[in-house]
Amino acid sequence: MNARNILLNASLVTSVALAVTVASGGADALAGLTASSDAPKATAYNPRRGTPRRVVTAQATPSELRGTGVTTDASAALPQPEIATPPSAVQTAPGAPAAPHPLTDTPTTASAPGVRLTAGATPAAAPVPIPGTGAIAPKVLKTTPAKLLFGAVREPAKMETRSIGFYAKGCLAGAEQLADNGPVWQGMRLSRNRHWGNPVLVTFIEKFARDAKAKDGWPGLLIGDMSMPRGGPMPFGHASHQVGLDVDIWYKPMPDRTLAADEREQMKMESVLLDPVHVNEQMWTPDHIKLLRRAVSYPEVTRVFVNPAIKKWMCDNVKDDRGFLHKIQPIMGHDAHFHVRLACPAGDDGCRGQPPLPAGDGCGGGLDKWIAQLSKPVVPAAPKPKVASAPAAKSKPGITVAQLPPACTAVLNASPSITLAAH
Repeated sequence: MNARNILLNASLVTSVALAVTVASGGADALAGLTASSDAPKATAYNPRRGTPRRVVTAQATPSELRGTGVTTDASAALPQPEIATPPSAVQTAPGAPAAPHPLTDTPTTASAPGVRLTAGATPAAAPVPIPGTGAIAPKVLKTTPAKLLFGAVREPAKMETRSIGFYAKGCLAGAEQLADNGPVWQGMRLSRNRHWGNPVLVTFIEKFARDAKAKDGWPGLLIGDMSMPRGGPMPFGHASHQVGLDVDIWYKPMPDRTLAADEREQMKMESVLLDPVHVNEQMWTPDHIKLLRRAVSYPEVTRVFVNPAIKKWMCDNVKDDRGFLHKIQPIMGHDAHFHVRLACPAGDDGCRGQPPLPAGDGCGGGLDKWIAQLSKPVVPAAPKPKVASAPAAKSKPGITVAQLPPACTAVLNASPSITLAAH
């Protein structure tokens, strides 16, 4: 590599300000849901321990914002995340020309609105253009994981509200943001920027929180992940939550005070299980049953996902008015929160819902087989001998925007519906 190329690559380092965004947790399964990231994992984010997986991002410097329609005042008004300096940073000679953008059809210039780097990447590696700042090259849409592009968006699309596609393969246009604080709810993990949804979801949460307080005596809801500003696949934590119709709600009641910002990031999600097949009856109370009854009582709610042990406990112990158990669906994880899913809004033709649940309360049969499987002791697998020539297994990069419903490309490229300064 000659000196000119070194300067070209190095100039990209000084053209961006690196920041760290806190990742998310949560869980999904059944028809596009995956195992919960709320359950402890060896190498992934563990919200109970407050240990975030970090994603390195890069934003445009004030000089790069000139000519893009974004003022330096607006960029200064953005929340300032923790700054991280990459170990591979290289000092650049003053006046060095900008490096060409490796993923777009044309080279970037000093007025490029910004790039986002994947975790662990150096600034000289292939950056991802920030959606909403200009049309994304077709090559990027076909080759870059959609979770990276949708994960880079900070504002919703200025479009008519639509939930597009399926819960685990879609996106969201015209999203509405849930207020961080309400009379009977508080948002958690605000740094994730995942409190966006179809307006019907925001309306539901506000109504559910008020009813749970007034009719059941629940102190208030702690709201976990909803969707990202434009929905779509998340970088981690969920397979669903993509169309603005899913929300995670903590089993922990809301405290009788406004939580500080650091508390919302670090407060532990406490499991209500004693072991994989039994609830901890010191933590699981009749008030939790009332809360779940209330959640499924709304006609727009199609399913509420809970841990199999919780579903089993309710099947064995709820004696009166068992009809609400029909919508309570068992799935792994979900031992510190429950997951509410709404039906596609009326008239939203681009939204694809799930088939109706079979009749009955969902007890016995498959649930008993699940509990029997979870009751088996876990036998550690014998370590396999290492083979020096064996290549390291590569993780799946995830689907691309080209594999999502076609309308999601327009959602990703749309102008933001709020100004950077306001956000």
